[in-house]
Amino acid sequence: MSVTQQPAPGSGPGPDAGGDAAADQLRDRISADSLTTRRDYLRIVATVSGGLAIGGVGVASGILHRHGDSETMPEPKKVTDQLAPGESVAFRFPGDEDRALAVRLGDGSLVAYSAVCTHLACAVLWREDRGPEGELYCPCHEGVFDARTGEVTAGPPPRPLPRIFLTERSDGSVWAIATARSGEPAKEALCRQFGDSRPEMAQRLGCPGAARANESRRT
Repeated sequence: MSVTQQPAPGSGPGPDAGGDAAADQLRDRISADSLTTRRDYLRIVATVSGGLAIGGVGVASGILHRHGDSETMPEPKKVTDQLAPGESVAFRFPGDEDRALAVRLGDGSLVAYSAVCTHLACAVLWREDRGPEGELYCPCHEGVFDARTGEVTAGPPPRPLPRIFLTERSDGSVWAIATARSGEPAKEALCRQFGDSRPEMAQRLGCPGAARANESRRT
């Protein structure tokens, strides 16, 4: 008798009674296993979906790590030996986990930003052929940032890209020296990082309290 077959109504125990009992037990176990499998599947889906939702909310609300949050001046880092107009290079700064992108604009200006979209942390790419100065683009949700300022020009990103300050040495090499938080003015960002470690630079920038701090160091 197959698992799906049923005994005829009114039929009593016979030689196949043991087989019928075994079939019933097998059918019950299959049903229980199927129910357990469905429950496990739903539990896994709920867990993964909940984790993704929490991660998305964390990025959008700024709970997770943000580029440029350090209060101290990072160690200068070489970005590239040379960077020609219209070219870009990916690098890591200030930490090894911080993705960044440097671009030489058509007029020779150097700019660099965090390469992590401020929407849901997807990678930001450089597209030279978009507009007169190119654009910074997040393909996940069509986010677009101004290449010269890092400001949002299209799509869902809620904040501009955090900026990275570059310097070019006499040999043409490009170095990253400091960072700014999203939307933070350049002077405020530099004063925040140069204040304690480079008081002479902070004074040159006109940072509040820099002259006093520099004088106390000399005495």
